[in-house]
Amino acid sequence: MHSFRLTGIDHEQFEPLFHLSDDRLAELGAVRCVATADFGFPCRITLEDAHTGDELLLLSWAHQPADSPYSSTGPIYVRRGRQRRTLDVGELPPYVTRRLISVRAYDAAHMMVDANVCDGPLVAAEIARQFGDDRVAYIHLHNAKRGCFSCRVDRAFRTPAT
Repeated sequence: MHSFRLTGIDHEQFEPLFHLSDDRLAELGAVRCVATADFGFPCRITLEDAHTGDELLLLSWAHQPADSPYSSTGPIYVRRGRQRRTLDVGELPPYVTRRLISVRAYDAAHMMVDANVCDGPLVAAEIARQFGDDRVAYIHLHNAKRGCFSCRVDRAFRTPAT
């Protein structure tokens, strides 16, 4: 049976940026900030909201770099010193379930073949519906209100219990 797995983005590309001055970050279109609350600063590396006091970068990132009409970049938060998180099969964290989410399905040619917006608790059912279409190669989740990329969703297969 098909299921899904959410994966954060690779942390290694961002770590060197944390060592730059704020002026140099500004030249790159990035901003250093500190989370002022435990909600509202979603880290795309860990798929968790940052905690008050966590250091983050807000920067533009190519979440859809494919050679396609749907290629796209957008703003994301990443936390300092964190490593990429891959969730368990079928796991949806509060990072997703407490937001309004845009669920966007792409085929192997990186063309969008389906999309929907739903409340976070309904995202798992929407992912399952979209993966029911054999054309769907992967899915992107976006925070619908601000349009920011949230994470990638890939097909996963559960191993039968023995």
